[in-house]
Amino acid sequence: MKSKYEPTIGLEIHVELKTKTKMFCNSANDPDEKHPNVNVCPVCMGHPGTLPVINKEAVRKVLLVGKALNGKLAEYSQFDRKNYFYPDLPKGYQISQYKYPLVSGGELKGVKITRIHLEEDTGRLIHLDGGSSVDFNRAGMPLMELVTEPIIKNGEEARKFAEGLQLILRYLEVSDADMEKGQMRVEVNISLSQISNIKSQKLGTKVEIKNLNSFRAAERAINYEIERQAEVLDKDEKVKQETRGWDENKGITFSQREKEESHDYRYFPEPDLPPLQLSAFGFQLSVPELPEQKRERFKKEYGLKDETAEIFIRDKKFSDYFEEAISELKNKNLIQLAVNYLTSDLQNLMKEKMLTFDELLVSPENFAELIVMINKNEINSRVAKDVLKIMASKGGEPSVIVKELGLGQMNDESALIGVIEKIIAGNSVVVSDYKKGKEEAMQFLVGQGMRETKGSANPEILKKLLQEKISKI
Repeated sequence: MKSKYEPTIGLEIHVELKTKTKMFCNSANDPDEKHPNVNVCPVCMGHPGTLPVINKEAVRKVLLVGKALNGKLAEYSQFDRKNYFYPDLPKGYQISQYKYPLVSGGELKGVKITRIHLEEDTGRLIHLDGGSSVDFNRAGMPLMELVTEPIIKNGEEARKFAEGLQLILRYLEVSDADMEKGQMRVEVNISLSQISNIKSQKLGTKVEIKNLNSFRAAERAINYEIERQAEVLDKDEKVKQETRGWDENKGITFSQREKEESHDYRYFPEPDLPPLQLSAFGFQLSVPELPEQKRERFKKEYGLKDETAEIFIRDKKFSDYFEEAISELKNKNLIQLAVNYLTSDLQNLMKEKMLTFDELLVSPENFAELIVMINKNEINSRVAKDVLKIMASKGGEPSVIVKELGLGQMNDESALIGVIEKIIAGNSVVVSDYKKGKEEAMQFLVGQGMRETKGSANPEILKKLLQEKISKI
C-alpha cells in the first residue's frame, strides 16, 4: 500500500578536523589522548580575559572540502557566538558561524548542500557511578559542520551520502572521520507531510535524531522514524518538535528534549575575532584525485570489475599500496595476479593480525617481487602464501626468505625422480586405482609428492613424471 506521507530529510554532519592545534588556541588537537583534561589551556577553558586566535589551517581545510564538493567559497566570512548553557561548554557559548559561512552550496551523490561552516567542539561528559565528569580535551577542537538541503527521501539515500562524504574527507586528508571515535557525527532532521500538501509546500513538524554512531544506525533510525511519525499522524495526533536519541539495541528512537530554534541561541558576531577577507590569505586549495575519479580510472586503466575497484577505493591507503605495487609489474597477467593476492591473501592476513597499512611490513616493492616469483614458477601458490605470512610478521625480501628456507620450487625433473619412485612404492593400491581409470587417485599421488617436498615441487612436473612412470609399470 502506497504511503500517504512524503518524508523530508536533511542531515547535519559534524567532522573533527586534523590540525596540530585547536581552533582558537595552541592546545594540542589529539583525539587519541586517553588522559582527561591534559590538552587544555585558559583559552579553550574559557578563562576571563583570554582571547581566541583563528586556526588558519582549519579554515583552509573547510575551503578545500567546499571546493571538492563544488560549493561557492566565501570572499567574506565571520564567526558568531552561539549562546547556550551545557556542562561541557566552558565559556557558556560556542564560537560558530551563522550568517556568513565559509562555503555555500555544493552537491554530492545527488544531494544538494546548503552550507559548510567552521566552529569549535565542546567538551565531553563522562558518566560514572555516582555522578558525571567533564573531559575538556575535546573542547575547542576545530569542527566542520555540513548541512544538506532537506531533499533526502529515505535512510539508504542518507547512508550513501554520509559514506561518500567520509571517503572524500579521507582522500582530502582533512579528517580521519571515524564515527566510532566521534570524529564524524551524523544528525538527522526529519518530518512527514501529507502528499496532498506537497504542492503547497506545507511541511510537517521537524524532529532531530542524535546519538547515531554508524551509517547503518542513521539509515535504520530514519526508516524507523518515518514509520513512527506516520503512525502518530494516522491517529490524527500531532508530531512533537523535539530531539530524539537512537537506541541501537532496541532499534527505536526515544525522546530526549524539546528542539531549540535558531533564535534561542541569540547569535551575534563574535567581538573577539575579526571578520575574514579570505582572498587575503592566499590559500592553496589543490584538490587531489577523488574517489569517483579514481574508481573510473581503475576500471579503465587496470580492467578492474566494479566490486574489485570498490575494495581499493573505499580505503585510500589500500589504493595507494595497490598502485605502488603494480608500478613494478609490466603486463595485465601480473596485475591480475597481484589483484588476486591483494584482495584475498594479503587482506585476510591483515585482518587476522589486525594490521593497518601503516603497520604492514610488506613493502609494495617486495609484494611485487613475490608476484613475479609466482609468475615465473620459482615458487608455487602454497609456498607464496607461507612466504607472505613471514613477510607480514618480519618483513624482508621474498627471494631472500625463499633461499634461506629452501622453499624454491623444484623444476628439475632429475631431482624429483627419487621422490616419484618413493611415492609409487608406498602407494601401490592408489597406483592400481589410477591404472583402472580413477583420476582422483592421481590427485592423491601429486599431493603426496607435494608433502614429501614440503610444497616446493612443481605440481605439474610431479604429475607428468608420475604419469610417465606409472604407464611403464
